Amino acid sequence: MTKKPACLVLSDGSVFWGETFGAQTTVVGEVVFNTCLTGYQEVITDPSYHGQMVCMTTPHIGNTGINREDLESAGPQITALLVREISRVVSNWRAHAALPTWLQEHGIPGISDIDTRLLTRQIREHGVTHAALCTDGAHTPEELQAMAVQWSGLADLDLVQEVTCHSSYFWDTATPPAWSPPAVQKATAGGLAATQEGSPLVVAYDFGIKFNILRRLTSHGLRVQVVPAHTSAAEAAALRPDGYFLSNGPGDPSALPYATQTVQTLLQGETPLFGICLGHQIIARALGADTYKLKFGHHGGNQPVSGSGQSHVEITSQNHNYSIRFQELPSNVEVTHWNLNDGTVEGLRLTNRPVFCVQYHPEASPGPHDADALFAQFASDVWTHRLQRLSRAG
Repeated sequence: MTKKPACLVLSDGSVFWGETFGAQTTVVGEVVFNTCLTGYQEVITDPSYHGQMVCMTTPHIGNTGINREDLESAGPQITALLVREISRVVSNWRAHAALPTWLQEHGIPGISDIDTRLLTRQIREHGVTHAALCTDGAHTPEELQAMAVQWSGLADLDLVQEVTCHSSYFWDTATPPAWSPPAVQKATAGGLAATQEGSPLVVAYDFGIKFNILRRLTSHGLRVQVVPAHTSAAEAAALRPDGYFLSNGPGDPSALPYATQTVQTLLQGETPLFGICLGHQIIARALGADTYKLKFGHHGGNQPVSGSGQSHVEITSQNHNYSIRFQELPSNVEVTHWNLNDGTVEGLRLTNRPVFCVQYHPEASPGPHDADALFAQFASDVWTHRLQRLSRAG
């Protein structure tokens, strides 16, 4: 196979020459680094990375290929993949495609044979940066730098509308994960409700939801109906759920005023509410807190988190660029978890309602079971609410 040169140029003029894999094209995006040792497929298909070029700090990527079981969405969500070395040989019995071939089929470019340690250090020192990547030889480094400088970035953009589902659907654990939401809806319409009628119903807001979140919710005996991000509180309440879930997703939470307003209404009721990542940030904003962008964010599977008053540490998976200002939260909000690296808020709960949220991803299981108790707690809250509602009705 003949290798073709690729060129990555940061907005400050830094140039990284490497080799092309994946699609041959030119793209502009925000560069972040991810420190996960495994799980590149889950990273690539995580909708929270929409609009971003991901630099993997692990030097060798792609040796286990791509399989249909571990996708976190219907396909790749990143803008580009930046690696030290790409494996063009697949050694895994579950794989159905090689990573470079799969990215090419989906139009996602990649660059290998670059100094990812240097790139990571630059991001750590100077913060998240804009960059342009050319894998088709169509642009000079000077032209690519101009593209990166002129790119407006992701701030104030509603990226959720680019990744949310277009219509409501029931999640069925028997449904092949690679199917898109419309196919899931068609395959399960009426079927899931009929077979699991006795289980509590959770309405999950899709801000860019990961499949494994849905798997974990259903594993705890919950029926899950996924709804688009713009679904109003009244529309969600009309489904008569026993709980609400707010998912992860990409971008700036301040660009989602409609979501904040919806959650403000949901918080006025007594129905349990659980949020993860972007869902955590939206809950915080609905409670009156502000959000701000971190220097280079948290992206990886090794973030240490500890609960207030706890002696143990959870090793968590995280993927976010924003955090919340806890000083602006009302008195009925308790900070439950802190990041031990930089002291940022990792969890909240209301002291007077069954509402809680975390900034990290308990469904990613890097511990591997450190944080699954959060899903168990939510399921317990939902079951309690359902029994109370049935008792009042009876």
